[in-house]
Amino acid sequence: MVKYLARRLPSAVVVLFLASLLIFFVLRLVPGDPATSLAGPDASAESVAAIRHSLGLDRSVPAQYLSWITDVATLDLGRSYVIGGQISDLVADGLVNTVVLASAALLLAVVVSVALSVAVVVWPKRWLTGLVAGANTLAVALPPFVTGVLLVLVFSVLLPVLPSGGVPPDGFWARPDISVQYLLLPAVCLALPVAAALTRFLTESLRTQMEQPYVLTARALGVSRWNLVSRSALRNALPSMLTALGLQAGQLLGGAVLVEAIFAWPGIGQLIEQGISRRDYPVVQVLLLISVSVFVIVQLLTDVAHAYLDPRIRIGGAA
Repeated sequence: MVKYLARRLPSAVVVLFLASLLIFFVLRLVPGDPATSLAGPDASAESVAAIRHSLGLDRSVPAQYLSWITDVATLDLGRSYVIGGQISDLVADGLVNTVVLASAALLLAVVVSVALSVAVVVWPKRWLTGLVAGANTLAVALPPFVTGVLLVLVFSVLLPVLPSGGVPPDGFWARPDISVQYLLLPAVCLALPVAAALTRFLTESLRTQMEQPYVLTARALGVSRWNLVSRSALRNALPSMLTALGLQAGQLLGGAVLVEAIFAWPGIGQLIEQGISRRDYPVVQVLLLISVSVFVIVQLLTDVAHAYLDPRIRIGGAA
């Protein structure tokens, strides 16, 4: 397993390096100048030039990149141009909220997808299959900003039983019952498209497993369909489901930006939106690189878990 991980690490490092190049240089193509924004509309050219010099924006773009990537490699994330403060402090504050939201959404998506997939395969009724397929299609078709608005209208306006946004005022651990109320609507909104994708994938994987010879033999011996699915087919379908779960990490990261805006959730997504709208290059660069890093790490862990569950991958990679 260690050798397999060692073979996968170089490609992950190359992806992160290329991502840092792309993020840094593409942001320089965005119209607008942070120095002009900081100086104000009535500032003189000398004032703007002085601000550009103090921020290091008067150097060549390659020199700026080398300085930035060196600082990031030493965990010096720098200061924010416009928002203000150390970027490490801004990221730490937002990352906790985003991790809590994404973890709750991922857990909810996995539980729902496993329950629905097993139900459809164990009890292959036409009405149940149609109901689950319709719900999956609706969850994928509706974008998060539509789902979020509908959830707020129903559960915060028409039936005022849940808060419409924000985070628990006393923190997540002071009152877990209150925290669940604040977390439920944004977690459901973020989890719906992920749960739909996982349900489709896992359902087809389970159906494929149910057509395998070992299942047909067990059914001929009188083993119940529930035991076959829960004890054999589900376990054999897990490696491929882990791959799909890793791919959905990107869906969670992308959806978090919209969900956090809808529910006023002060996380990384909201911080990215503030940084882009204010041309705060250092903040946006770091946040985008963190997002890519999280996606790469999740993919790497997913591949390792897949290889652990399916030795054929390790053997094939060693060949």
